[in-house]
Amino acid sequence: MEVINAIGRRKSAIARVYLTEGTGKIIINKVELKEYFPSAILQYVVKQPLELLDATEKYDIKANLDGGGFTGQSQALRLAIARALVKVDAEDKKNLKDHGFLTRDAREVERKKPGRPKARRRFQFSKR
Repeated sequence: MEVINAIGRRKSAIARVYLTEGTGKIIINKVELKEYFPSAILQYVVKQPLELLDATEKYDIKANLDGGGFTGQSQALRLAIARALVKVDAEDKKNLKDHGFLTRDAREVERKKPGRPKARRRFQFSKR
């Protein structure tokens, strides 16, 4: 099996994933998964598509993460892994799609508008 690459985005985070056959090692920006995401919840989010297909020990994943915070990065990585798994075996697509792992969450931060303290918040109104 050759190297399969995929991309995932969430908020302002971008994840590029390179998937090869291996023993289940996940390396992000040349660091182990447990070091990069110390939180067990974020590790779980990243591994969700692999656990769904029982492929945790089948593939080695090398990922480059850029931009955003840790939540956005973990979800971008999850999307990229799911897309790469579909490239490996197209029959897994329905299962991954049903669990929502192939849906790109398009919500972005709204920009701040002039004359307001935040994007939608207005200054307090004073009648007198």
